[in-house]
Amino acid sequence: MFWRTFILVFFLTLKTKAQTLGGDASFNFLKLPNTAQLTALGGVNITEPSADAGLAFNNPALLTKAMHTQMNAVFNAMYGDIKVYHLSGAFHSSKLNTTLGAGISYYNYGDVSSTDASGNILGKFRPRDWVIQLAAGRTYLKKWLYGATLKFANSGYGQYHSNAMAVDVGVLFKDSAKLFSASVLVKNMGFQLKKYAGGYEEDLPFDLQIGITKKLENAPFSFSITAQRMDQFDLVYNDTIFNNENGYSNERNNKITAEKIFRHLVFGTKIHIGDYVEVLAGYNFLRRKELNIGNAGNGLNGFSLGVGALFGKLQVRYARAYYQNNTAYNQLGLNMQLNKYFGLGKFGEKIGW
Repeated sequence: MFWRTFILVFFLTLKTKAQTLGGDASFNFLKLPNTAQLTALGGVNITEPSADAGLAFNNPALLTKAMHTQMNAVFNAMYGDIKVYHLSGAFHSSKLNTTLGAGISYYNYGDVSSTDASGNILGKFRPRDWVIQLAAGRTYLKKWLYGATLKFANSGYGQYHSNAMAVDVGVLFKDSAKLFSASVLVKNMGFQLKKYAGGYEEDLPFDLQIGITKKLENAPFSFSITAQRMDQFDLVYNDTIFNNENGYSNERNNKITAEKIFRHLVFGTKIHIGDYVEVLAGYNFLRRKELNIGNAGNGLNGFSLGVGALFGKLQVRYARAYYQNNTAYNQLGLNMQLNKYFGLGKFGEKIGW
């Protein structure tokens, strides 16, 4: 029954998915990594078996009993004094045999000047984006996990407001004996409930992701490869307006090249230093290609780094991601196991593999 349902959802998704490329979709903040561990692994990862409720906010199939009563709080210091706050948590119900998750991400862009067509300042307004999510995950035949997320997203930019509903569906295969996991995730299937004033209905940033993670048996390393936006092969942005104005052709090159393949791939690695420290790194090929400036030196653009300290009651993680030459944004995350502080039930299972 489960597989029939998932296959039906999968093909309906391919049939109705948003045909967007580049910045054509609305609510693109839904694509940003919400937790420090995800940021450090390249911003896209759906298979890391860490008991981090923040990762389950990204892929509901990662919800497990190990996250019971866990609270995840994340603070982002992005470019242009943009502040991002994230709070999520999980609770396992033995009666339902289901792990439930909930969370919110809030994007504060500060004060922005409001002007008329001539550039005269009329005042200030505060643009905001936020998303709230409810999720559920279950285990099937020990090695299979699956889950779904329902999300409500809202954007407000001065007099322009819009909101939308979306669904994520994920399936995860985890073989602890072989230290291997693989997952398929369909993200942001949905539609606008309210359009921007005077605007038209816009697509959501649909994404089909496939990933694997493998930990070496006799070494403290694990490696991940995640393929993003698998619903569309050629991810090179095609600016038709620019092409028309400058005499370039809008015809896309359908030739298969290594660069087109690698634009889908995000690489991540984790080094386990004992039981209490982890070091992470990631490389997002698409991010580097899209944000590089000509032949200029682009430094560590596309790379990300992170470190985690895992204590009994508290996990502290820090990540740094590079989006421009010699500049990066920082992210700090805290995971607290509330049942260890307040006795809210037994801790489900061990963390990780």
